[in-house]
Amino acid sequence: MDSPAFATATPSATPPEDWKTFTTSDGKLAFDLPSVWAIEDPAGQTPQGGGVFVEVRNPAGKTMATLRTNMVVGAECTMKQPYGMYDSEPLPALKQSGSTPRFTFESRQDDTATDPAKMTILAYGITSAPEPTGPTACPIAHFFTWPPSGAMFGGVYNPFDTTPGNPPNVDTPEAYMETPEYKNIRAMITSLRPAV
Repeated sequence: MDSPAFATATPSATPPEDWKTFTTSDGKLAFDLPSVWAIEDPAGQTPQGGGVFVEVRNPAGKTMATLRTNMVVGAECTMKQPYGMYDSEPLPALKQSGSTPRFTFESRQDDTATDPAKMTILAYGITSAPEPTGPTACPIAHFFTWPPSGAMFGGVYNPFDTTPGNPPNVDTPEAYMETPEYKNIRAMITSLRPAV
């Protein structure tokens, strides 16, 4: 299946007819999502000091991504691990203080794990962290600069998850990227923009 034209469109592009636009309760950010996906507001889990916390779920109830604002950011690089970078795109609509965040889909390999489900972490989201170079990278930090401190919009892909609503027979990041689910997640996250 070919990637939808909207998947790489700029935030000013018109979303497909079967999509809707969500604006955060503080009126600062907006993004587009498939009309069959729902926005959930987990009560009592608002970041300290206010901000926004919403989950985007598919019709089966699976969380596609989480958006949080007013987060304290500043992850430490405790240990570098082998990594994979599968997808990356700059997001100029979210540029702050000379820094342009980017959408990424990436992995980290934990060679000390004995459980196959824990050996590789796969995640997608927006980051202001520099793109890794060399054979190893710091832990995944999908946080980006957004006033007053930082924000995150992303999620985790677990190829071992077989709950309803997951794509069938998808066991590699490359195969997952070809699914309609990933293409819709990517289009949704890359559509994040200031609401004004």
